[in-house]
Amino acid sequence: MTITQRSFNFESDFDKVSQFLVDTYYDPATAQRGHINWLQSRWEYMHFHPMITDVDRSKIGVWESNGKIVGVAHPEHPGSPAYFEIRPGFEPIKAEMLDYYEREIRVTPDGLDNHEGIYLMGGDGEFGQIASDAGYTKSDDAEPMSIVPTDRVPDSAPLPDGFKLISLADENSPKKSHQVLWRGFNHEGDPDENGLVEHDFSNGIAEREFMQSAPNFAFDLNVVAVAPNGDWVSYSGMWYEPTNKYCYVEPVATDPEYRLKGLGKAAVTESIRRATLLGAEVAYVGATLPIYKSISFEQVYSLEKWVQSSG
Repeated sequence: MTITQRSFNFESDFDKVSQFLVDTYYDPATAQRGHINWLQSRWEYMHFHPMITDVDRSKIGVWESNGKIVGVAHPEHPGSPAYFEIRPGFEPIKAEMLDYYEREIRVTPDGLDNHEGIYLMGGDGEFGQIASDAGYTKSDDAEPMSIVPTDRVPDSAPLPDGFKLISLADENSPKKSHQVLWRGFNHEGDPDENGLVEHDFSNGIAEREFMQSAPNFAFDLNVVAVAPNGDWVSYSGMWYEPTNKYCYVEPVATDPEYRLKGLGKAAVTESIRRATLLGAEVAYVGATLPIYKSISFEQVYSLEKWVQSSG
């Protein structure tokens, strides 16, 4: 079979890679409990997060065979390690993909956002051996993925008196979304009016509007907890992928002043309930925090970080 490699083009390739990830969602023949690649929802969230504007997406590598995508090598954010997505049956391209990362992705022209390290699916001994032979060592860092069948999630979780849940379909305020996500991700004080990526968006509200422009952003699945004074104090983002009938929790954040009140759990539970009504049979989240364990999430796999061996 003939395999060719080329650079990624967002306009022509975003949907193609999305479909590739839908098609390769689960393969029971693998040693990784069936999961081999990113969820399509994570790919979409990556491309509609404001930080993507500081990633040179032309450096994303795409491998094709007979017009069909069989591999993708890519970072996620500025300075993030690289990830590798591979269609089953095309495992021989792994060494080439690692070489491509070394040549094209790892070092940025200014050297400020070098993409140091790679993530490999836990249990992929073949790729691990290739990385080891190339001078990489598995570190202690890993990205977990947890899962829960949606029929194990209660329909609701208790809220403190005076609080309520609404969706962005009920009220969509990019300003309030920006406030709760800014505070919830441990930025102090009020949001920086310039946002996260100063030179690419006019302000933080524009960044949130950009995130909401994602093709599969579902306003009715994104749920916020509202305090008695009207402030948005907890946020549960949610994505639904109908082909494989899963939902993906991202992002989740609670204002530090309102933590340990059950607000995040209530918002996530409601998001899952809404996705279940659309057909979601399982829910995923890229974490193992107590909030998710309390909703019965269990870790299903990890992406393990490998780094260049010192010396």
